Amino acid sequence: MRVQFAKRVDNMKGSEIREAIKLTLKPGMISFAGGLPAPEMFPVQEMKDAANHVLDEAGAVAMQYATTEGFDPLREKIAVRMKAKYAIDTVPQQILITNGSQQGLDFSAKLFLDEGDVVLFESPSYMGAFNAFKAYQPKFMEVPTDEDGMIPSELEKILETTERVKMIYVIPDFQNPTGRTWSLERRKAFMEIINKYDIPVIEDNPYGELRYEGESIPSLKSMDEKGLVIFLGSFSKILAPGYRIGWICAAPDILQRYIFVKQGADLQPSTVSQMEISRFMELYDLDAHVEKIRKLYGARRRLMLDTMKQEFPAEVTFTYPKGGLFTWVELPEHMDAREVLKECVERNVAYIPGGAFYPQGSHENTCRLNFSNMSEDKIVEGIKRMGEVLREIMK
Repeated sequence: MRVQFAKRVDNMKGSEIREAIKLTLKPGMISFAGGLPAPEMFPVQEMKDAANHVLDEAGAVAMQYATTEGFDPLREKIAVRMKAKYAIDTVPQQILITNGSQQGLDFSAKLFLDEGDVVLFESPSYMGAFNAFKAYQPKFMEVPTDEDGMIPSELEKILETTERVKMIYVIPDFQNPTGRTWSLERRKAFMEIINKYDIPVIEDNPYGELRYEGESIPSLKSMDEKGLVIFLGSFSKILAPGYRIGWICAAPDILQRYIFVKQGADLQPSTVSQMEISRFMELYDLDAHVEKIRKLYGARRRLMLDTMKQEFPAEVTFTYPKGGLFTWVELPEHMDAREVLKECVERNVAYIPGGAFYPQGSHENTCRLNFSNMSEDKIVEGIKRMGEVLREIMK
């Protein structure tokens, strides 16, 4: 049978992360590849209690169709949390519950991008966003980025000389893949430029609560005076990804467009998942749960970085993230992280090559390592194996 797909479907490819995660199925594999939370931190018993409360008290409601916007009590809790965690003054009516924050990326491209439009990214950036946007056939442009975030002068230069820039995608807190965090000064400078050009900004923030040192920095959305920033949040990293509950916070006129798109995509988010998470937040202290996660991940981050200092050749550099799930590794320029990966897989250790995080490719001497998912003994053993491979190749 021969079928003809739409042109935009031909642009879609499988996620390199998802393909790499399949390596974890290999017996004995130590994987630093995915951005997976630690399963031992999932509040299984507590969620079981929450589910029982929901089904006992309102089972018929939980199993019924509901509004597209989402479960009102959960939207209210999210609005309160956004004020406390990100300094964002918002109301429940400006929040739309989504099927994970990844759905927010797809909807954003559907709303703002036509074929040939330009979307700007940090360099490097999250490959899942590239995959979400590719179906709408935009052009990708990287904005030069340093330790403090997008470089304002470079961003303005691009905006002055490039036509059809329709959207900017950023991860200011503990960025995926580098783990870097934008400074307050850089955020203010960025917002000044955005206000001048009236371009929508997608502020993706799945890691913001996972800070292990230093003080929290106000979000871009908290500085948004013109309604240009669309904030994407998620329970995946602070509770459990299997519930697939995220949210969009946007100005009312923009959010209404997202609501229309969601009605056409899947009608509504999962009623029962929303009600269970909302009930969990009533029965238990989510902040205390997040603190347990921070303690574990902070220790694993420290262990990974300390082991890398000991085991990696001096020519290999890496970032020191203050939060999030990842560190970013740079090998000497002549090396190819994909080729190194082949040798590492032979020794049952895996990671994501860095070239996948650049929309135009290149930078093949980089890679991303995750420190949240593997146990402490596997972190040490996996880094030792990587170090052995690197030393052998660099002889």
